[in-house]
Amino acid sequence: MVTLEQLVPKDHLLRLLDQHIRFDFTREATQHLYCENNGRPAIDPVVLFKMLFIGYLFGIRSERRLVKEFQVNVAYRCLTDKVRDASTLSRTVVAGLSARTSNSASSMALSSKPLSTS
Repeated sequence: MVTLEQLVPKDHLLRLLDQHIRFDFTREATQHLYCENNGRPAIDPVVLFKMLFIGYLFGIRSERRLVKEFQVNVAYRCLTDKVRDASTLSRTVVAGLSARTSNSASSMALSSKPLSTS
């Protein structure tokens, strides 16, 4: 049986990101947007953020295209093994932009604008 460990090199950018960046901050930054006792269980914001972050890193601007890339690119599974529906990602982006979270990293990833170097 072939595993993810065999398919993706240990020095791949996404493996390094997963090892050195803690994405848990997204739970705290978005906690006020989720209801704990009403409706369906929420999708983990860390998973959604990681998917959008990968889209930002690799210049994938369409949520539909991003979901398709997750389905075929094994390296993307280094950050998250869950693939979400494109409509879920779109609603997340719209909700994130309208809520205007104060976390600059999540705002940067959601807006898909490159970082300025100045």
